[in-house]
Amino acid sequence: MAIFLNENSKVIVQGMTGSEGTKHTKRMLKSGTNIVGGVNPRKAGTEADIDGTLIPVFGSVAEAIEKTGADVSVIFVPPKFAKDAVIEAIDAEIGLAVVITEGIPVHDSAYFWAHACAKGNKTQIIGPNCPGVISPGKSNAGIIPADITGPGKIGLVSKSGTLTYQLMYELRDIGFSTAVGIGGDPVIGTTHIDALKAFQDDPETEVIVMIGEIGGDAEERAAAFIKENVTKPVVGYVAGFTAPEGKTMGHAGAIVSGSAGTAAAKQEALEAAGVKVGKTPSATAALARAIVEGN
Repeated sequence: MAIFLNENSKVIVQGMTGSEGTKHTKRMLKSGTNIVGGVNPRKAGTEADIDGTLIPVFGSVAEAIEKTGADVSVIFVPPKFAKDAVIEAIDAEIGLAVVITEGIPVHDSAYFWAHACAKGNKTQIIGPNCPGVISPGKSNAGIIPADITGPGKIGLVSKSGTLTYQLMYELRDIGFSTAVGIGGDPVIGTTHIDALKAFQDDPETEVIVMIGEIGGDAEERAAAFIKENVTKPVVGYVAGFTAPEGKTMGHAGAIVSGSAGTAAAKQEALEAAGVKVGKTPSATAALARAIVEGN
């Protein structure tokens, strides 16, 4: 089992013929992702040669869904055009839209998130500014390296792309059901809570690792959800213990005001909900390993 993405997922790539889209389509194909098409209105009706694999290019997401049965779109569209690309995916009612693009204006992200809600939340958005989602050995939608871990019993949800990769690598011998990089922008689609609920309901996920960071109150809200709804063991890490107050650090959402949004406050909330919190990424991996091994 896995969440959001599995071996039956049919993936299209919006922006596949651009440099980033082409590069990562190659990587996704190599990792076994079933990519059934690309979307570029200017190249509709052609085929893209991706390392010897010919992939049809469609003029719209709706056409791609009609012709291929696609249910996942990975979006590699420049920030200026990203809002329209996501709205197109939502209007076509694709099941999952993975928005990799960094630098999308917050107003645009808020607009397409609200649009998805207005359309009945038929499209789950992951991102923007995220590495995507991978169910190792099954499918990979985004830019997460596929060769650093294998399938297993840990579920991972993370705001940070690089920490996603580190935890996957450190726990590679145990493996992951799914790893989800939700992104660190102030407005995102899928939240920690969405992933926690899905992992709780996934019978093959035994341990959940949650990576947060300073800024906002997402981790505190996740802690409250865990306390009320999650029975599986959860291990957490909060990036930014040494960040100075009032300074944006890395992600646009990682800004601390007074005691609100600090790593210490988030750690306290998580531990109060029964989450074991590591002081470093490696310590967090060790906590997860100890749970899996029954120590």
